[in-house]
Amino acid sequence: MANRCLYIATFKEFLQQKPLEVLGTLHNNYHGDALTTTDEAWKGEIDILQQVLQPWKEENAQIIFEYDIPRLGKRIDVVLLLRGIIFCLEFKVGQKDALQSDVEQVMDYALDLKNFHRFSHDRVIVPILVPTHHSTATTEFKPSVYEDQIYNPLIAGEERLQEVISSVLNHAKATSEGTIDNWTISPYTPTPTIIEAARALYENHSVEDITRHEADKVSTDRTINYILQVIDKSKKEKKKSICFVTGVPGAGKTLVGLDVAIKQTYRDGEMDKENGAVYLSGNGPLVAVLTEALARDNQKKCAARGERKNLSDSRREVSEFIQIIHRYRDNMLAKIKNPVENGVVEIDPEKAIHLEHTGYGEVEHVAIFDEAQRSWTHDRIANYLKRGGTYGNKLKVPNFPLSEAEFLIWSLDQREDWAVIVCLVGGGQEINTGEAGITEWIKALNSMFKHWDVYISDKLTDAEYAEGRVNELLKDNNKVTFAEDLHLAVSLRSFRAETLSAFVQSMLAFRSDAAELYKDVASRNYPIMLTRDMDTARAWLRKQARGTQQTGVLVTKVAARFKPLAVHILAQDEDNAVHWFLEDKTDIRSSNYLEDAATEIQVQGLELDYACVLWDADMRYENGTWNFYKFNGKNKWNPENNKENRKYMLNAYRVLLTRARQGIIICIPKGNNRLTQEGFPEDPTRLPEFYDGTYNYLKSLGIKEI
Repeated sequence: MANRCLYIATFKEFLQQKPLEVLGTLHNNYHGDALTTTDEAWKGEIDILQQVLQPWKEENAQIIFEYDIPRLGKRIDVVLLLRGIIFCLEFKVGQKDALQSDVEQVMDYALDLKNFHRFSHDRVIVPILVPTHHSTATTEFKPSVYEDQIYNPLIAGEERLQEVISSVLNHAKATSEGTIDNWTISPYTPTPTIIEAARALYENHSVEDITRHEADKVSTDRTINYILQVIDKSKKEKKKSICFVTGVPGAGKTLVGLDVAIKQTYRDGEMDKENGAVYLSGNGPLVAVLTEALARDNQKKCAARGERKNLSDSRREVSEFIQIIHRYRDNMLAKIKNPVENGVVEIDPEKAIHLEHTGYGEVEHVAIFDEAQRSWTHDRIANYLKRGGTYGNKLKVPNFPLSEAEFLIWSLDQREDWAVIVCLVGGGQEINTGEAGITEWIKALNSMFKHWDVYISDKLTDAEYAEGRVNELLKDNNKVTFAEDLHLAVSLRSFRAETLSAFVQSMLAFRSDAAELYKDVASRNYPIMLTRDMDTARAWLRKQARGTQQTGVLVTKVAARFKPLAVHILAQDEDNAVHWFLEDKTDIRSSNYLEDAATEIQVQGLELDYACVLWDADMRYENGTWNFYKFNGKNKWNPENNKENRKYMLNAYRVLLTRARQGIIICIPKGNNRLTQEGFPEDPTRLPEFYDGTYNYLKSLGIKEI
């Protein structure tokens, strides 16, 4: 269907057709067998609209059934293009009540068209929910307070639908002169959340519908193609290769990794385990949330097709190509001689089977390591394995000699034919003690794996990667190819403000261009607000979010004095992250309740539409610089003097400030300035001076306060 719908006609053509003819066209264009319930819904919609649209039968207007929205993987039941206005109709045939979830659904359609559908940007959009047996109708029309020409959702039963459409036309002063040409084939420029992107990829095995192709600067396709070419070359020439992909926060590194994993695994639409790829991440919450989102979606789609499938089967399928890195690592550890002799890791033939081509390696030729900068140092993995681990791995390796990067390359090197590693690298995003950054990977390639070809982003030489020492580290390696195609320069996350990550970088580094960058972000309708009151922050978030847009509160894991603000920290268990991200506004475990705050550990790689960053006294602007503090758990903030820990604490704020797709509010508390009767501070852990410096610095950049 080139025009992205199942049926399109002028009002006149539609009204002249017999209902069964319209139904026949819907059937002919529908892929698969329409279920009985779908058939009945279509019949009901056709009958109702052939009555409702009579007053406008001579006008230059169009009706469109089942218009496809690629980003949401959904279709709008009916779109009416009438007098230059776009009416989005969501029918609930036979339903009497208007449910909140249904209102949110039709609002999502309107927002999606406004934000991502080129020919809808400057149009009035009217979302209408039609529970056909609903007895009343919306009589008060409120143009959006957001000045984006979207009406607040309207509700009308079949008896009142004609009246509501007529009233909107009068209210909007719409004349019959307004037409919209070629609307159905408008360029569609979506920016998916990582969860939406993963769903679309998993369902369609293609990234084509879900990235912003109109922007020449957006290079996800170019990067994916470059990596696939390296994979093909490595396979053809029987080589081992490694690619380092860099990108600004939100540029789509995870999307690139997932796409390569899926494209490589599902060549020609069929699963190819022998030449397949596995997407690996040490980010437990990200893997848990993606796996659950895909599994739930897969199960729903199977149910819609009339197939029986339980959720555990769907989870198992998804986990074949999205895995937590520790499990992959543990599979390889189970094959080695233990204890390690003479500091050399070797396969124990009694613990592993040697296969042709695979050797002693795992089945996949291609391993994609997301957030490769977070791989563990030698000390951290050696200590972990010495005590037997914390991820359910009881295997003890008392004298493990390698860093995690060295061991992961070693694991792929066990293959006897060819292998490719893709390292996705975030700059300045190491957020945990014992995370090695990219230096360990390069040291491993220089020492143990000199036979590997190295393809490297030309931006890996920047200061935020390996402290700017990449050139120095690679100068004697003659197998290095620098490629600009391996850098993702444009943020897809913040589709409203591609300069957001640059602003955050400048603001945290006290660069002179921070104020100008803030103005640029604000000019693109990406609000960054400042407040000193948590209730004000919550109210702002609730006012911004419409439809199923997601809000949430974020704090650093070192933050300590958030309870007085009625904020709780989301417990670290990965199930909590799944509920926080995936449940809807009716579930108190959802981020939208704005009660539980997630930390940088739980949100790295994921995103919200609107976020509140609650800035505690752990990082303070004092005398022109950042000073760092850790709370002792009782009564005092102590200065943090460890250079490595200070880097992690700064990176935590970098991660939190780049999580929101559409806007953020930064809440810097006022602290407690009250004194006891004896004249001492009522709460010496929340003194105003702990917060005022940071507030004054951000205010000085021009950030608007509410």
